[in-house]
Order: sequence, then structure tokens, then C-alpha cells
Amino acid sequence: MKFSIQSVYAWYRNLLQNPKYRWWVILGTLVYILSPIDIVPDIIPIVGEIDDVFLLTLLVTEVSGLVIEGWKARKGVDMQADNTSKDSTSTGNTIDVDAVSVK
Repeated sequence: MKFSIQSVYAWYRNLLQNPKYRWWVILGTLVYILSPIDIVPDIIPIVGEIDDVFLLTLLVTEVSGLVIEGWKARKGVDMQADNTSKDSTSTGNTIDVDAVSVK
């Protein structure tokens, strides 16, 4: 099996997108970040924080993406409901226009 950062990122992202495991992954990530037991210990001055910052950045990016997608989906449902109510009341107001380019 080939190990790469992209495969770890894809695995992490897929877990976050699965509603069954989402809260467990978020909780596990926060525990890992706050825990002194890491892959690279936090005692090492700069290198120890790199894995924590990387994981925190990944978590914030993915969770914010999920929140934005949920917000857009909710707003899209509301917008579709508004459009259907407007369409049903405003029948006959549509004008068909042919476009002609002018040079």
C-alpha cells in the first residue's frame, strides 16, 4: 500500500463527510491536538507543533466547508420554495425574446 499525504487527506475528508463518524472524527482530532502524546511530541520546539497546526487547519477547512454546503443547501431549498410560489402566481408574464448581435 502506497502511503501519501493525499491518501491521508482523502481518508480524513471522507470520514468527515460521513454523518455517522463526523462527530467522532472532530472529537478525536481535538483530543489529539490538545494531547501531549503526538506523532511528533510538542516538546520539540517547532517541529512538534507542525502536525498539530496541519491537523487543526485540515479540521477547520473541512468543517467550514461542510457548514457552508449545509447553509447553501438550506438557502437553496428556501429559494426554490420562494420561486415555485412566485411562478404559480405569475403565469402569463413570460416574454420570449430573440437576441441579435449588432456590429
